[in-house]
Amino acid sequence: MKKSLILLALAGGAVAGAKVAQWRRLSKLAGMSVVVTGGSRGLGLALARCAVAHGARVAICARDPQEVAEARELLLREYPGAMVLAATCDVTDRSESERFVSAAVEQFGTLDILINCAGVIQVGPWQSMGTEDYREAIETHVWGPLNMILAAHPALRRRRGRIVNIASIGGKIGVPHLLPYTTSKFALVGLSEGLAAELDQQGITVTTVCPGLMRTGSPRNAWFRGQHRQEYAWFSIGASLPGLTVGASSAARRILAASLARRRHLVFPLPARLAAIGRELAPGWTARISAAVNARLPSSTEADGPRRRGSESTSPWSPSPLTYLNDRAANVHNQVPPS
Repeated sequence: MKKSLILLALAGGAVAGAKVAQWRRLSKLAGMSVVVTGGSRGLGLALARCAVAHGARVAICARDPQEVAEARELLLREYPGAMVLAATCDVTDRSESERFVSAAVEQFGTLDILINCAGVIQVGPWQSMGTEDYREAIETHVWGPLNMILAAHPALRRRRGRIVNIASIGGKIGVPHLLPYTTSKFALVGLSEGLAAELDQQGITVTTVCPGLMRTGSPRNAWFRGQHRQEYAWFSIGASLPGLTVGASSAARRILAASLARRRHLVFPLPARLAAIGRELAPGWTARISAAVNARLPSSTEADGPRRRGSESTSPWSPSPLTYLNDRAANVHNQVPPS
């Protein structure tokens, strides 16, 4: 009994120590200039919120002008007096990316951290996916970050800055029913890790982030094909499971702390790390597990139907108590249009 209490106290102390170390690292954000693509909702908004909370000047962008304006108002309401630039920008367009970066540098004078977080998710069996789905994913997850990096490179080089590329555990393990997404994230991991090697001599650190399931509220804004209601149900339930998922705010703190520490790679939470290790050590078994999971996912009986948003794919299973955590996150992270 006494040993158990000692171990529990040691574990608690370790956790508390890690939290203090993280807070001290995040305090270095004060006065820094941070650019976040896809910063109007979800993880991008959580990253912007964390940076603003610790005194950074933040520029966010998204394709929807109303959405990005709402995100700016939200940040200023929570942190009066903060410096927040909000712009409409399609990162797949090179000229728009350059204009956004130029506006941020002009307003803040410097650029310390670029976070590539803009993303798109398409869910459904491979038979229901068209080439346009792959093209959209690759343009968003590969060309988008590359456009932003090319635009931001001169400013980052002057500051020996940092680049954060938000990939996914789907960039390390092929995930069934997410094929365009995983294809593009695998490519992003390759781009990010290659850049990390080349930009190191210029003093620029590139952090490749491969998170697992996060409670960002994103399912309702994802795209679904095939049996879209069933696809939305399993996807939104999976993104809500406690123990297997991590909250967006917690994820944001970990990502920013890793960038400030100039870490090259970050995989979290623990289930994602274990899955990545398993893929490296036993790729055959990992493939078998993925095939077994795929066999239990909805079949493709509506391959020719149009794709639908998650918000158009509700059912008795979702929203439900099983999706409560992600539904709550959707309200916190601007995933739900204001009534």
